[in-house]
Amino acid sequence: MSSVDLAALLTGNRRALAKAITLVESKLDRHRVEAQSILEQALPHAGRSVRIGITGVPGVGKSTFIETFGLHLIRQGKRVAVLAVDPSSPIAGGSILGDKTRMEELSRDPNAYIRPSPAEGALGGVAQKTRESMLLCEAAGYDVILVETVGVGQSEYLVAGMVDFFMVLMLPGGGDELQGIKKGILELAEALVINKADGDSQHLANVTRQHYTSAMNLLRHTTFWTPRVMTCSALKNINIDAIWGMIQEHSLEAEKTGARNDRRAQQNLDWMRSLVNEMLLLRLTQNESVRARLPALEADVQAGRTTPYMAATRILELI
Repeated sequence: MSSVDLAALLTGNRRALAKAITLVESKLDRHRVEAQSILEQALPHAGRSVRIGITGVPGVGKSTFIETFGLHLIRQGKRVAVLAVDPSSPIAGGSILGDKTRMEELSRDPNAYIRPSPAEGALGGVAQKTRESMLLCEAAGYDVILVETVGVGQSEYLVAGMVDFFMVLMLPGGGDELQGIKKGILELAEALVINKADGDSQHLANVTRQHYTSAMNLLRHTTFWTPRVMTCSALKNINIDAIWGMIQEHSLEAEKTGARNDRRAQQNLDWMRSLVNEMLLLRLTQNESVRARLPALEADVQAGRTTPYMAATRILELI
């Protein structure tokens, strides 16, 4: 008997959703089995939301942007879920824990659901937990899922691999800012949005926008969508509606060309392959023979008595 009321979850009951996500985040094997059973049943009811990834350099005003943007969507009649991915911070568990108190208005709204990032360490790590939480939020009737990355580096790639639209928030500050961004992240972005474009920073934001537009034009884009560069002020609620308009335009085009379904199908395949790798690694570390021989093989590699390749081959032969 499942501890989660699936019928209540499907009607959007927040308590049932919270319990289901807690189950998904659990590291206990019996919980994992139960969570997968609930996900299988929820799957036919998921997949209808717009999935948006949001990242940005520290101090860019991400929590202010998410709150302003989320409240704008709610005024448009949408239900909004905010999830975090922070594989880089197993101890802090992600800045969204602090952001939840900063997003006071949004977190109080009955049409919003904010979920902090879980601690790292389980099979699949935070990225898997976030993917599964996203499916549960969709099944519970949330129309827009905002997935925030709190770390820098690998988390951007993980988030881009689970959303329909990936947005990078930037500060007004001229072309020098581009040096701090990996080229790979620019290639992932559907849009660069320069926040804090208000008051004295308005002119600088416009100059920055021109720099970024030139930089984006140098990148080769092979999809139906040409990435946009926009300015906004989350604090003053300037241009937030235009950003949502751009995302809707992207969604319509992706739907029309079949790109959305193709992208999601590829994301699911990539997800499965990464889980196969992780499960194999888990099997390895749990294998008694491997655990018995591993310390000696590691010592041989460190001392230069055998090559890493030979040691790895011997480990695999033990299974």
